[in-house]
Amino acid sequence: MTTPDTALTPLIRAQDLHLHFGGLAALSGVSFDIFPGEIVALIGPNGAGKTSALNCLNGFYRPQRGHIYFEGRDLTRVPTHRVPRLGIARTFQNIALYTGLTTLDNLMAARHIYMKQGMLASACFWGPARREEIEHRLVVEKIIDFLEMEHIRKSVVGSLPYGLRKRVELGRALALEPKLLLLDEPMAGMNVEEKEDMARFILDIHERRGATIVLVEHDMGLVMDIAHRIVVMDFGVKIAEGSPDEIKHHPEVIRAYLGKAERRDGGGE
Repeated sequence: MTTPDTALTPLIRAQDLHLHFGGLAALSGVSFDIFPGEIVALIGPNGAGKTSALNCLNGFYRPQRGHIYFEGRDLTRVPTHRVPRLGIARTFQNIALYTGLTTLDNLMAARHIYMKQGMLASACFWGPARREEIEHRLVVEKIIDFLEMEHIRKSVVGSLPYGLRKRVELGRALALEPKLLLLDEPMAGMNVEEKEDMARFILDIHERRGATIVLVEHDMGLVMDIAHRIVVMDFGVKIAEGSPDEIKHHPEVIRAYLGKAERRDGGGE
C-alpha cells in the first residue's frame, strides 16, 4: 500500500466544525486534515458524529461554525450540487440507488455532470450528442470491468442482492471521477466474502486510480488493515488521531469503546 506524503498541503482541511440539530450537538469543534493519497478512517461508537462529519465534507450539511477547505477552496461557500464537480464523491450508509434502473443506467446517471449537450440534441441522439454518449459509456464500461460487475450490467438494481447493490453504489461514485472518495460504512450488512471483495476494491481504487479515501466503518479489523490514519470521535468530539498502532493503544479510545476499567482492588479511579 502506497504511503502518502503528509508533508504535502492537505487535500481537505476541516477546521473547528460545529454542527447542532436543535439542542443536540452532532459536532463540537472537530478539526482534521486529509492528505493526498491517504486512506483515513473515521471511527467511534454509534452517535459519535462520524456520518455528520462526512455529510459536512460533501456539503450535505452546513456546519454552523467552522470551515472546510478542499484544495484551498472554502466548501462551506459552495452550493451542494456543485461539490461533485470539484472532485468529491460518496456512498451512503443506506444505499441510495435508482432501484428501477439497471446497473449500467445507474452509473451513467453519475456522468450527467460531464455532459455538455442540451436536451434537444440528446433527444435527437445524433452527431455530437451520440459521440458524447459513447464517450461516457466507455468510461462506465471500464468501471463495470474494474468492479467485476459484467454479469449484472443489465440487471435491474432493485433485484440485486445487498452486497452487489453496495458495489453498484461504489461504481456510481467512481463514475464521478473523484479526487476524494467518501465511503459511509461500505461493509455494513455484508458477509465475510463480500467484505473481502469490498476491501480489495477499496485498495485497488486507492492504488490504481489514485483516489484519496475517507471511510466510516465499524469493522475494526478492516480499519486497522487498510487505513493509513484513524480519526476517533465520541459524542461529537475528536478524542484521538494517529496511525492504527497508536490508536489501538490510546487510553481515550479504549475508554470510549470499552468504558472505564474498574480497579481490581475495588477502589475508585
